[in-house]
Amino acid sequence: MDSQGGIRTGVADAASGRAARTGRSWRAGDKRRDLLDGSLAAFARDGYTRASVDAIARAAGTSSRTIYNHFGDKAGLFHAVIVDSARRVADAQIILADRYLGKIVDIEADLLEFGRVWATPAPEFADHFTLVRQVIAEAAHVPPATLEAWQEQGPRRVRRALAAHLRRIADAGHLSLADADLAAAHLVLLVAGDSGQRSLHGAVALEPAEIHATSDAGVRVFLHGYGVR
Repeated sequence: MDSQGGIRTGVADAASGRAARTGRSWRAGDKRRDLLDGSLAAFARDGYTRASVDAIARAAGTSSRTIYNHFGDKAGLFHAVIVDSARRVADAQIILADRYLGKIVDIEADLLEFGRVWATPAPEFADHFTLVRQVIAEAAHVPPATLEAWQEQGPRRVRRALAAHLRRIADAGHLSLADADLAAAHLVLLVAGDSGQRSLHGAVALEPAEIHATSDAGVRVFLHGYGVR
């Protein structure tokens, strides 16, 4: 879900696809992509309320007129930026979930491996998670429709994908759960919540050993609650 971590494996697949778009640069000629990426960096740095259209245009290497023509105003641009970024992060997280939860052989060993990867931040999406920290601080000033779209296209979509995996794993006899959606939320909180708190939601880097220790403990607590007895 929209917490930092859990996307390193999916990033490699996404990056290779982007690079294949052109031999020179994966973004060559894609002005909208450049605009969204430049705007993401500007919003991540300054936040929604402080970022000006002029500053965003400079960061994106375009003109403020281009922004108004494409998105109407700053609110429209921010909506497009956070939804686009959330979708890309969610795509990578879902790829990771499919890879590590798609086939369970040893439930504890497989979840421990999944948890470590899930909890490890991917630097490729650093701007997204910086933006998320900004949004949390400024939520009262962000249009409600934008907050809803971000949650629906990002965190909720990932949670549904995780719930589907956990439901299938339970049907195979590896877990005991009544509410797969709630179990998915618990799994993410247990494997990544502690490291998220210790890192101030990704603002401070943690050593891999610390991330692994907290995610391992989280997996064991999850299995204590949802494991088959």
